[in-house]
Amino acid sequence: MPVDGELIGRVIARRIVAVERAPVSIFAKAVKDGSAVYQDPRAAEDAGFAAIPAPPTFPFAMPYWGAHPELQEGLEPVSDNPLWKVMGRLGPGLILHGEQEFEYHRPVLVGDVLRGEDVLADVYEKETDSALMTFVVTETVWTELKTGDPVVTARFNLVHRAKRS
Repeated sequence: MPVDGELIGRVIARRIVAVERAPVSIFAKAVKDGSAVYQDPRAAEDAGFAAIPAPPTFPFAMPYWGAHPELQEGLEPVSDNPLWKVMGRLGPGLILHGEQEFEYHRPVLVGDVLRGEDVLADVYEKETDSALMTFVVTETVWTELKTGDPVVTARFNLVHRAKRS
């Protein structure tokens, strides 16, 4: 599939998320982080946080927890998602979770209400002797809903591996 550069930079999704204590605490336990700062407001305060912080990889899960329907009211929906256009053109192959990175501007805290906008950041191909690898990179910028200040930028890379015939 030739890479369609015109889709790069287009918005994939928008959402508003309320960061809540229970999902943060459960996520910390799921990733085997037993630190009290993710469970106890006093421990978080003693560690210098204004509230319980989210574990470093929590932004990956934020779209699935706390994106309540009433928070999305008035948020401009995305039609014609460019990510699905790219993925739909790839055909049969193996899809892998590639790289994942988080650039923090400040900690994500319980009580935050954040606005996220996902963008198709890049699409590129690499050939090997046995496969054509297509890399699909998304970037989500999470900002404070009230101020617009950046909180965290998440980058995610999907890899599609199609065998050569």
